Amino acid sequence: MAAPFRSLVEDYPRYLKSFELFLERSSEHQCMQDFIHNTLPDILASIGGGRSVFNVMGVGSGAGEIDLEMLAQLHLKHPHVKVDNEVVEPSNDMLHKYKVRVSTTPDLDHINFEWNKMTASEFEKHWQEKNPGKRMDFIHMIQMLYYVKDPEATVSFFRSLLHKDGKLLIILVSGESGWGKLWTTFKKQLCNTEISQCVTTGDIKTFLDTEGIPYRNYELLSQMDITECFTEGDQVGELLLDFLTEVIEFSKNAPEDLKKGVLDLLRHPDCSKEVDGRIIFNNNLGVLVVEP
Repeated sequence: MAAPFRSLVEDYPRYLKSFELFLERSSEHQCMQDFIHNTLPDILASIGGGRSVFNVMGVGSGAGEIDLEMLAQLHLKHPHVKVDNEVVEPSNDMLHKYKVRVSTTPDLDHINFEWNKMTASEFEKHWQEKNPGKRMDFIHMIQMLYYVKDPEATVSFFRSLLHKDGKLLIILVSGESGWGKLWTTFKKQLCNTEISQCVTTGDIKTFLDTEGIPYRNYELLSQMDITECFTEGDQVGELLLDFLTEVIEFSKNAPEDLKKGVLDLLRHPDCSKEVDGRIIFNNNLGVLVVEP
């Protein structure tokens, strides 16, 4: 059954506002940066096969903050290599922010940026027409598989572009996180069937295991303060609830029994813990490094 609500992604300004609040309230970017600085360098050390130019691709790159962090680590590991960097991002606003960030970041002369304003599925068609034989050294898909119709097919396509020593990096919420519990419990009511909004690394691991595809798996500990969600009418709480449910004005539009069910689960030890009177949601991420 399709969710009877309007998805938050349909209201971009509200989505952006709630997303920025989420980043402010969570340790999401911090745990990603820890991974990029402490674990990713060893993964990047093994790519490239001694080539003088590396082909890198970011799918759903957003405003580029995380991309540039990873490219900096790649440069530290392979200081003499030039990089062709394909950026795939459907949002004009995000692409503009990414370009501004590139223009104000020093020491990027070794990177050639190709800008592709399109969705992953549009890009797939475009790539097959334009570059059917080109192979990639490193592809990353960070928090983007929620927005495709078929995550498994998307993973399969981008994996097929890898060099024999290339790597595909996927980051999503962990199946063991509060998100995983929320989506398992209320998938029918909340999850948009037009996209794969409720996918976790648990789902992707099941697919990879079934197909016998080799990968490495990492869990990143992350949390988010959702205390205001439990104060009726609180503006911050309502935006956070919209972000958690991906529903526009969830607290106004949800039937009372669903609203109560969601709030009860968010407060439940399966999803959150109480620390010094604050409700702290389990925002753990999963990282999959997929082999060719």
